[in-house]
Amino acid sequence: MNTCASPVAEHPLPPSRLMPAVVPESPRRRVLAVGLIGPGRVGSALLAQLRAAQARLSRDGGLELKLCGVVASKRMWMDCDDAELNGRHGGAQIWRPSDLDAFAAHVAGNEGRHALLVDCSANDDVAAQYPRWLADGLHVVTPNKLAGSGPLARWQAIRAACAGGGRFRYEATVCAGLPVVQTLRDLIDTGDELLAVEGMFSGTLAWLCNRYDGDLPFSALVREAHHLGYTEPDPRDDLSGTDVARKLVILAREAGWSLSMEDVEVESLVPPTFASLPLESCMERLEELDAPMAAKLAAARAVGGVLRHVAHLDRHGRASVRLTVLPAAHAFAHSRLTDNVVQFRTRRYCDNPLLVQGPGAGPEVTAAGVFADLLRVAESLEARA
Repeated sequence: MNTCASPVAEHPLPPSRLMPAVVPESPRRRVLAVGLIGPGRVGSALLAQLRAAQARLSRDGGLELKLCGVVASKRMWMDCDDAELNGRHGGAQIWRPSDLDAFAAHVAGNEGRHALLVDCSANDDVAAQYPRWLADGLHVVTPNKLAGSGPLARWQAIRAACAGGGRFRYEATVCAGLPVVQTLRDLIDTGDELLAVEGMFSGTLAWLCNRYDGDLPFSALVREAHHLGYTEPDPRDDLSGTDVARKLVILAREAGWSLSMEDVEVESLVPPTFASLPLESCMERLEELDAPMAAKLAAARAVGGVLRHVAHLDRHGRASVRLTVLPAAHAFAHSRLTDNVVQFRTRRYCDNPLLVQGPGAGPEVTAAGVFADLLRVAESLEARA
């Protein structure tokens, strides 16, 4: 007689009996020592953004940003003197005379830690230190355009110094927080060929052109832009086209073209008599700009156009910066407030150019661009005990 064994009820083992419990890995911990040069409008905004993000970055990303010091034009303060520097920033108890060498050495430390200097100054002497800092393994992040657009030999020295391990990021030198440099770098790195760059590179001049309708004198708008922090410390850098020319040179060099400032044809809005004036005297005489600008506005309206400040660079290295009249249907005619618009025409983006557009002036957005570069550097660093 065949018998069948009684079925045995299956009782699956609990997961804890099948395999050991998986303990989630904690994120890798990275510590980045940071020193800030230039606690002006952008630098102060960056300090506030760093302080607001410190806890979140430590908790969610395993990144500890350690503010080691701040240096201004004549004095500096460091965490070795004030342990509460990360929370207090501008209220340090002990001050020292500024010394960039001592400051960089303090931020670098003696234990081989990751260290980064943020240069928010507009100082050429500070930019001249970049090759040495980078060669020593310090990372440098900056919105200072004087490095990328200064003497070509120095720019080449900066790039060569990066072989020493230091990383150099400068996205905020062109159009504040917009991803203009990174976009161009991605195009070139993936084998595209830049044919031309055209755009409105100055948030200041974009704001002035958008606001200037004849109801207020042009000089009054310049003073307002300066008060809002949209202009360079000296508004002549914006009005002369020099600041835009620097941005054009930076992009040209990023694309591999050996362009220098003297290669850019610049049409200035600043009278020649302003060149040698102290800043205060220049601000007092801004009314001298009103009549010429009123004439330009009238000429634009006579043909149904709009005034826009446009920079252009072609594949042959011809570069220009000027106030021009554009038809009302032009893409640049529809920008708003401080919008920058950068148009890349490449081998891939030939018939339909690639545009990057957004706010291009102001301490907050510029500081955010610097902060993003700092985080890109931090992300590339290995964890150290």
